[in-house]
Amino acid sequence: MKGEIISVGTELLLGQIVNTNAAFISQKLAELGIDVYYTTTVGDNAARLREVFTRSWQRSDLIILTGGLGPTMDDLTRETVADFLGLELVLNHDILAALRDYFASRGRVMTENNKKQAYFPAGAQILPNPNGTAAGVFLEKEGKVVVMLPGPPFEMVPMFENEVVPRLENLLAGRREVIKSRVLKLYGVGESQLETMLQDLLEKQSNPTLATLAKENEIQLRLTAKASLPERAEKLLAEMEAEIRKRVGQFVFAVDDETMEEVVGILLRQRGATISVAESCTGGLIGHRLTEVPGSSAYFQYGVVTYSNEAKEKLLHVDGELLRRFGAVSSQVARAMAAGVRELGKTSLGLAVTGIAGPEGGRPGKPVGLVYIALATQAEVHVESHNFRGPRPVIKKRASQAALNLVRKYLLGYLDEEKEDNE
Repeated sequence: MKGEIISVGTELLLGQIVNTNAAFISQKLAELGIDVYYTTTVGDNAARLREVFTRSWQRSDLIILTGGLGPTMDDLTRETVADFLGLELVLNHDILAALRDYFASRGRVMTENNKKQAYFPAGAQILPNPNGTAAGVFLEKEGKVVVMLPGPPFEMVPMFENEVVPRLENLLAGRREVIKSRVLKLYGVGESQLETMLQDLLEKQSNPTLATLAKENEIQLRLTAKASLPERAEKLLAEMEAEIRKRVGQFVFAVDDETMEEVVGILLRQRGATISVAESCTGGLIGHRLTEVPGSSAYFQYGVVTYSNEAKEKLLHVDGELLRRFGAVSSQVARAMAAGVRELGKTSLGLAVTGIAGPEGGRPGKPVGLVYIALATQAEVHVESHNFRGPRPVIKKRASQAALNLVRKYLLGYLDEEKEDNE
């Protein structure tokens, strides 16, 4: 079954309301094994809605519309769809009585325009709405299914779950499949580079399918599998994930909703390690992210913002000669900061960041976006340099992500591999 979603409402096109309905319905249809190939948003205009619905009718088996079922003149979904399908709108006296009771229970008189909400296409099943006045519609015609739902999510969501899902399950009985997705999050590799590294998998993909998406501070690789049983779909995903990890595992830092700070926290716990952080250009963002994770007190000891040179000298015992000779934004100072905060916190690891977040402060050889990140261990200090682009908040976020990723790589042994490759 090929599904399609049509969201009706000019307020959606104006950006006054975020269209969460389409995302919710798409997720639910995937759980039912129904492919959604198109989603469309159209304003409260009968001609344009008819145009959109015409295309949907030609290419999809299941069409779900949300919005436009209310009592006002711009609520046109029910009338437009019924006209296209050649179905008469029939007054349902039970729904009309329920509408009158609804208003009476609130001490109000029902206005005449509300009566239109009691008309339904002939032969349609009426979906009750205990949370509002607009009942939904479920109808089958010429082997296709059309569902009309109210727009407000607090009305639409329970109606879909309680009324639409059981009906779709009955239709799919004996031929139902499930669609499962898994998202791998990667850092340290670009989207084009990742595509090159996985080119044969992307070219030959069938089931599971693969798709890359560039997001802030990460690349996402979505794996989607379809099977008759959830267990079979999960097996297909696991096999594909294993193959991907063989090739680019060093870049995969999380799965689905996991964050970098959560993953780093798990690794620190597993290894019985502790960490202290010294920040300059990130202004405490790394410490904030680490302590956003419940239970982080088990591994997080110190977080200091040494923004000035004086603070670096006093709190971290950075040699003033290093600051004068190389400047605060340098690999030498980053090393000293990391070693200093590790000693200050008496922790396994010391993480430090120093850089130029902008928009001012850059100069030849040290542009805005230059950031040095250092990780001090008992044995040595690892240093990375980065040149980030973007406005100040973006540079700070990217620096914090790179810093946490440095910790992740160390804890997983990837820094040793990088050192061997460089040698």
